Order: sequence, then C-alpha cells, then structure tokens
Amino acid sequence: MTPPRTYTHPDADDLVLARVLYALSDPVRLEMVRRLASVEEADSLDLADDLPRSTLTYHTRILRENGVTFTRSQGRSCLISLRFDDVERRFPGLLKSLIVSLEEERAGQGGVDRA
Repeated sequence: MTPPRTYTHPDADDLVLARVLYALSDPVRLEMVRRLASVEEADSLDLADDLPRSTLTYHTRILRENGVTFTRSQGRSCLISLRFDDVERRFPGLLKSLIVSLEEERAGQGGVDRA
C-alpha cells in the first residue's frame, strides 16, 4: 500500500499579496474559490465542471502553492479547502470582498465568465 500523497503549503505568515492575487486572477480559479467558500472541504473533481484532469490539477496547484487553498489526500480523493482565515488574517477583507463580488456577479449574469 502506498502512503497518502502529501502536499506543501506556504505558512500563513509567508503569504505574499502579489502571489495570492496571481492565484485569483484566472476565471476558472475564481469559480473554484467561489465554490469552496460555500463548503468546508470539497473533492477536487467537484470544483470545476468539464475540465480535463490535467487542467484541474494545474489550477488546484496554483491555488495551493500561493496559499489560497489547503489540499490533503484521503484515499484516492484530493480534498481541498479554502484557507479563508489565513488569507483574511494576512490581507483583511480580500477574500470576503472577492466572494461577495463573485456571488453578485453570478446572480446578475447567470454565471461566471470562463474566458
């Protein structure tokens, strides 16, 4: 039996605004963050509809490596949670404002543009 995969995450004190903003700069990743904001934890496969696994892996890696999400393995699943408290402690109001804006945009447009 192989041991569960482990992931590296930046410490909360080491989060860099430019890197967090980079992670949040893509419409696909914004939609992932919006979905994570409403749940405690989600299987990575539930975060983006109709994306190839390689693309999904790329986007979840960007979010994790830049401190926006926490990833853990459970069996064959990759479970992801939003590091809301860590990001908000380091950059007060950033995620809260972003999530509110995403929800307002989604309500007004019937969905987030996935350009």
